[in-house]
Amino acid sequence: MANVAVVGAQWGDEGKGKIVDWLSSRADVVVRFQGGHNAGHTLVINGVTYKLSLLPSGVVRQNKLSIVGNGVVFDPWAFIREVNSIKEQGVDVSPANLLVAENVPLILPVHGAVDRAREEARGAGKIGTTGRGIGPAYEDKVARRAIRLCDLTDEAVLKEKVEALLAHHNLILRGLGAAEMTPADLLDPLREITPQVLPYASVVWKKLDELRRAGKRILFEGAQGSMLDIDHGTYPYVTSSNTVAGNAAAGSGMGPRAVGYVLGICKAYTTRVGSGPFPTELFDEVGDMIGQRGREFGTVTGRKRRCGWFDAVMVRQAIKTGGIDGIALTKLDVLDGFDEIKVCVGYRLDGQELDYLPANAAAQARVEPIYETFEGWKDSTQGARSWAELPAQAVKYVRHVEELIQAPVALLSTSPERDDTILMNDPFQD
Repeated sequence: MANVAVVGAQWGDEGKGKIVDWLSSRADVVVRFQGGHNAGHTLVINGVTYKLSLLPSGVVRQNKLSIVGNGVVFDPWAFIREVNSIKEQGVDVSPANLLVAENVPLILPVHGAVDRAREEARGAGKIGTTGRGIGPAYEDKVARRAIRLCDLTDEAVLKEKVEALLAHHNLILRGLGAAEMTPADLLDPLREITPQVLPYASVVWKKLDELRRAGKRILFEGAQGSMLDIDHGTYPYVTSSNTVAGNAAAGSGMGPRAVGYVLGICKAYTTRVGSGPFPTELFDEVGDMIGQRGREFGTVTGRKRRCGWFDAVMVRQAIKTGGIDGIALTKLDVLDGFDEIKVCVGYRLDGQELDYLPANAAAQARVEPIYETFEGWKDSTQGARSWAELPAQAVKYVRHVEELIQAPVALLSTSPERDDTILMNDPFQD
């Protein structure tokens, strides 16, 4: 049985939470391998809505082990708030079913302060960060000055590392005209939160190796999407980590052979939050209608998402760079009732046609979409749970999307409800 990695194939917000939750019924372990609490997942289970940011989506299922891997940047206060929130909704959460890698780097209050001060200083050139300190925390990790979860076990080491960290960040805050921070501003809240988070700390790489050897099925959960990848996305309008499936191994402490099948998630149209290029973005009534029907507002930020037609070029590129074996196509029901539906099949740049999105940011901003137009369908696809329930034109749309992106549609989602899913190819059986 193949272990499965789930990644976004667009700019995030593709519906990964529902798909991961749906797949977790077939898995024993769910591992979050990158990102932070800037990534929002909304799950609707038996009419109950769960909003997760940092916790793996499998945490709402009984008898599953959820793991926050070392590739994540970890805000301990956000973690405890989220744990308490889903406990209040009746979900059983404890170190028996939720573990955090002991070597995970922490997001501290100074990271959020630097993140927000930088974004404010950019003015009209804002990248569109959530201001939650994700980028500065990853910078500290790479610069080898991060404070990690395991550091909370040694007060003397922690104090020394906090002072060194602030020596760097206070220079930045001072230069941006923002208030500086004292060691007490970090140490006092850390001392308070430590007894609450340390029980969840674990040697995750070792635990995962034991589970793999025991034949347990592991589901790797990514955050954001392929086009927000720090290397392969629309740089610099990207997140600060590798969002492609290649990071599932490094971000969890397992070797690359641990991932057997890569499932990419994409909507039947395209959305994006924040700044950056978006070739198929719609600024008309159709774009507004897609946004309203799809309830396109960020789970974490509440920001309205930009909406546009499906971009087959971009998704195909995500499939190639991410090693995606099959696609879960979500929100097909949002396209119900349109007279015609467009799909981007190429780009036009300075008089030339391209079959890929160039890396240069200026070129990305100038590309124009080349569309194919499809006849829409009037019958509803909402809640369909079998291929036979879909209108003929919807079937044609899905089949042509497969041709354009050069990958099969393994799953089809027709509503936010967990069971409103059509399975064409079970990734765990691949």
